[in-house]
Amino acid sequence: MGRRYQLIDADTHVNEPPDLWATRVPAKFRDRAPRMERFPEGDAWVLEGVTDPINFGLNASAGMPPEQMKGWVRFEDIRRGGYDPAERLKEMDQDLIDAAVLYPTPRLSHAVIATPDPEFHLAQIQAYNDWLSEYCSHDVDRLGAIMMLPNRGVKMAIAELERVASLPGTKGIMVGCWPHGDLEWEDSDDEVWRKLIETKMALHIHVSMTNEMPSAHKTKIVGDVRWYDAPKRILQLVWSGVFDRLPELEVVVAEVDAGWVPYFKEQIDDRYYRLGRGAGLKLERPPSAYIEEHFNFTYIVDGYGVRHRHEIGVNRMLWSTDYPHVPSDWPHSWRRLEADFSGVPRSEREMMTVGNAQRLYRFGK
Repeated sequence: MGRRYQLIDADTHVNEPPDLWATRVPAKFRDRAPRMERFPEGDAWVLEGVTDPINFGLNASAGMPPEQMKGWVRFEDIRRGGYDPAERLKEMDQDLIDAAVLYPTPRLSHAVIATPDPEFHLAQIQAYNDWLSEYCSHDVDRLGAIMMLPNRGVKMAIAELERVASLPGTKGIMVGCWPHGDLEWEDSDDEVWRKLIETKMALHIHVSMTNEMPSAHKTKIVGDVRWYDAPKRILQLVWSGVFDRLPELEVVVAEVDAGWVPYFKEQIDDRYYRLGRGAGLKLERPPSAYIEEHFNFTYIVDGYGVRHRHEIGVNRMLWSTDYPHVPSDWPHSWRRLEADFSGVPRSEREMMTVGNAQRLYRFGK
């Protein structure tokens, strides 16, 4: 008998091991590859084109009391599940989670995404995707890979999409920049989306898109509001008419929560009716219809969104922990679940905590 899934985490992360790129990129790139170095404050990634060392402590702080969470740590001191899949499964068991999909570490992945040299850019992405597939291969019924898609040309993107689609554990594709090479929309990327539809996988945008190198955190509260960029990317897709051309395209916007979505739908419909015809914009349906039928939103803490789930779409909300990052309630995620879903019918709760994720990721199938 197959596993019965009762709780699927729709947005978690890995902690990339120090030698990931050094041992996997071609020899000619090894001196340029991302590497971890030791500093007096702790360990950090040193990245080509990035002035600041990029620390990772807040990306490995699950289970810690708030006063112990800090940016600078030693790699050997972090929880092993971020880079060891056997340990990850034990940690998931502690949190009563049956399956999870995995994204890369922000800032570190941003440097890979923004690498201007096409050949070096691709080498880094392929090294990461291969490592993530091997990680998920430990148990593909429980671990799912959201692979990075290269963004230095449509042909390159399609080739890597075709390659990773057959790798063990692949569940979706993440774009950090549009495939043709920047953050402006071009219909030429439709060729990539057609191929993605053929693979029966969704397009994923995690928090925000970028084509710039990262830097050290400048704000006191890191990631204070995560949905700034999401409306812009949603509207690029909607205004492009891509959903009229490719009605099977599915999009996941991860870690942006969902409480803001009803207001956004109302406002963008209003602007479309007032200005769209004069601007020569012709869609087959109002913008809100595309949002309701093509976009999925993962959330961590969004009690407001859960209370207004019918205005968002119960079938479009996916629960997540962000493990092993700061927002995670590991190993007591059930406490947050019970609080958020108080008074929510069991059928709707199960849709947001397992059903919607299983529709997208088909664990065990």
